[in-house]
Amino acid sequence: MRLRWSGGVLLSVAAAYYVYTPLPSTVSEPWKLILLDALFRSFIHAGDAAQALGVCHSVHMLNSVVSRLEVIEPWSSPTVRVTDSALGGVPARVFQPVGGGAKLRRGVLYFHGGGWALGSGRMRSYDLLCRRMAEELDTVVMSVDYRLAPDAVFPDQYHDALAASRAFLSPEVLQRYGVNPARVGVSGDSSGGNLAAAVAQRISADDSMSVKFSIQALIYPVLQALDLNTPSYQQNHNVPILHRHLMARFWLIYLGADSSLLPHLLSSPSSLLHPSIPPSIRSHLNWTSLLAAKHQKHYRPVGMETGSREVTGEVPGLVDVRAAPLLAEQGILGRTPRAYVMTCEFDVLRDDGLMYARRLQDAGVTVTSVHYDDGFHGCMVFSFWPFWSSVGQRSLDNYIQWLDHNL
Repeated sequence: MRLRWSGGVLLSVAAAYYVYTPLPSTVSEPWKLILLDALFRSFIHAGDAAQALGVCHSVHMLNSVVSRLEVIEPWSSPTVRVTDSALGGVPARVFQPVGGGAKLRRGVLYFHGGGWALGSGRMRSYDLLCRRMAEELDTVVMSVDYRLAPDAVFPDQYHDALAASRAFLSPEVLQRYGVNPARVGVSGDSSGGNLAAAVAQRISADDSMSVKFSIQALIYPVLQALDLNTPSYQQNHNVPILHRHLMARFWLIYLGADSSLLPHLLSSPSSLLHPSIPPSIRSHLNWTSLLAAKHQKHYRPVGMETGSREVTGEVPGLVDVRAAPLLAEQGILGRTPRAYVMTCEFDVLRDDGLMYARRLQDAGVTVTSVHYDDGFHGCMVFSFWPFWSSVGQRSLDNYIQWLDHNL
């Protein structure tokens, strides 16, 4: 009896140790975040075990779990017709407001997050997000299901996003869905924000396109991997739900790189400071000049160690603007549309978004930069049961309000 009791206590302590993650006191609703992070980590560890045993790739297992829990069939309501279709050969879920006569509506193309490897526009959280956008904004919303890593790697996801964008902006599709060609926007969160920024740059620079995006709305976007030692990466390296180590893994999977490079991407020397990186690229990522002092805090740039490995030579995607939109030249940025950039204090990607907003502004683009001091990565989709959070609701409300006023 005593042995059983002792075993129970030890198991309880072990479980508590696994679940509990110290969090900043000002983060929104920390216990919800802690529990969700523990669940997510357990799935990641199970996937890693499956890969080690040769059962399947860890991402395949994780995506299978996510799909079983979250993916839902399209269902229409009295106010929104929902169907699964395709844009330029890329699967997409379409949310089309019901009624309204012959008037032209606004249109939004949305790219979901998930590290270019997880998720779907058919997930419940994204379905509810796009449904609300369609209802409240009386807007046609198309949520794109681009191909996922590791089965598809860069530039496949980018090509899917670009093909869907070109199709969405075509006169035929705009006419079919009754969308006003002067009021179309592109948006996405996390890796979806990366794709949205990348296609906004490409479409804006394409003089053969008769219709272009009028706005870009980027939600905690991931925009570069040359410097994983920005202040936000240093500050939030172990803050749920996107740990620094996990973001680096996603980058390597997306870029089709060998996982053995992970320690080099994460090592103390910043890839940005390697002698092979030209000064022009360094200036695009120089957070000591692009970030406000309140975000730099006490952090300092991490120096280059002698003999460090040149990761960029082995992973050329790290310096490709299609994968890292923050590297784009000012002339390209200056042609992109009015922007909304949302960032969260407790997110490793915070400084990516803040630097991009600053560079867009310097290029002459009108930018609304919205920062949540109690926000964490992924919070905006935490606006619905069972993962509702206060900051999630506030960020979603503000996002929809900005779209209403600017699209």
